[in-house]
Amino acid sequence: MIASVEGTVTALTPEGAVVRVGGVGLAVHTTAGTRSRLRVGEPALLATSLVVREDSLTLYGFADDDERGLFELLQSASGVGPRLAQAVLTVHTPEAVRRALATEDLRALCLVPGIGRKGAQRMVLELKDKAQPAGQDAAPATSGADGWRDTLTSALVGLGWSSSQADGVVVGLAAAHPQAGQDDVPALLREALVQLGRGR
Repeated sequence: MIASVEGTVTALTPEGAVVRVGGVGLAVHTTAGTRSRLRVGEPALLATSLVVREDSLTLYGFADDDERGLFELLQSASGVGPRLAQAVLTVHTPEAVRRALATEDLRALCLVPGIGRKGAQRMVLELKDKAQPAGQDAAPATSGADGWRDTLTSALVGLGWSSSQADGVVVGLAAAHPQAGQDDVPALLREALVQLGRGR
């Protein structure tokens, strides 16, 4: 298994990046959040996971070992392949994924394109007890303003907007919806996407 890749970024692609290692350009699939931190011509170090299929070898890259470990764990759930696992980590941070699994937050999991309620229930059932880092108890549910703000900000950054863009729209939504909570995230995400779309 190729556990990591370190080299110079020679190109950014819709799927991720090309990293030159020892004269060889490796195509690495990444989330939008990871890709946004890479710069052409600059060095990069990515934790990686090689997915082998009969007709392809696909290298997935991550910001750190924790994100890679969760990517591989997600694929152990029924019906979750590498692309769907990557989509989960595009919308949510590893911490948010673990929190959603630990607290059975189906709404948060259903924010990921390709995951419906039944799929989210299956993921919780199969992964709830496996998703916590060794030696840690299940994360408590996050409530209040900070909880939904963090979830919404992570989702927007994962979908390709910058942290400053996400923070700006979330602050505006918090002012417009002072009583908002975690259950309102799906509706707030739709509203945020409308606002950000107008600015493009």
